[in-house]
Amino acid sequence: MTETTRLTKAVDVRRADGRAHSETGWLDSRHSFSFGPHYDPANTHFGVLLVNNDDVVKAGTGFDTHPHRDMEIVTWVLDGSLVHQDSEGNADVVYPGLAQRMSAGTGILHSERNDSWTLTPETGSHTKDVHFVQMWVLPDEARIEPGYEQLDVTDQLDSGEQIVVASGMPKHRDDRAISIHQRDAALYAARLEPGAVTQLPTSPLAHLFIARGSVTVEGTGLLNTGDSARVTISEGQRVTAGPTGAEVLIWEMSSTLG
Repeated sequence: MTETTRLTKAVDVRRADGRAHSETGWLDSRHSFSFGPHYDPANTHFGVLLVNNDDVVKAGTGFDTHPHRDMEIVTWVLDGSLVHQDSEGNADVVYPGLAQRMSAGTGILHSERNDSWTLTPETGSHTKDVHFVQMWVLPDEARIEPGYEQLDVTDQLDSGEQIVVASGMPKHRDDRAISIHQRDAALYAARLEPGAVTQLPTSPLAHLFIARGSVTVEGTGLLNTGDSARVTISEGQRVTAGPTGAEVLIWEMSSTLG
């Protein structure tokens, strides 16, 4: 990783309809960065953030068991619920308001399947899609022991305040929901009422993703659901929710991939 000592102030807005798109019979996924067969050498990462996938998984389906290595994976559910199981013996349901992190480290196998369902006399089957954002950050140390952590942050989110969802930064040691093995990165979330205001962190790099709703970013303008802004030399710009409110995910980063 490279320190961000020679950055030029800029805001790079990426619109929702410009994201790469993967669609199968059970998955609708939109990618902020190169992912799988969607490779763009000019769009492989921002800072230490390599993946920001916006996924909708059909009822009763999901990702079967597959491997990961040397990656910090944070999952943020917007609607529905997701069953996580892994080779370390973790088995949990991830739902809106639950912060979840999996450290792949030396190697881990896991599955993620749609657990949203409605029991009806006719079917007794799964009927609801699950919508979530999954983010991958490169750890600052390779080949650590695999790990898992989660915490319900619903009450903090409902307060309307911006909260620290996941961080490896020393400054957040006592106020983060979950930890990540990356000392130069932190993830914040805010669930904003119409007209409510939050701010980007003052940092070398900030990545703002509009998970739902719309916002106006000071000096940049309107961003809608699925839009993002990659801010170089972030100065704490105000982010104001639109008429239907907004849910935003913000990465603060102080290093980038070389």
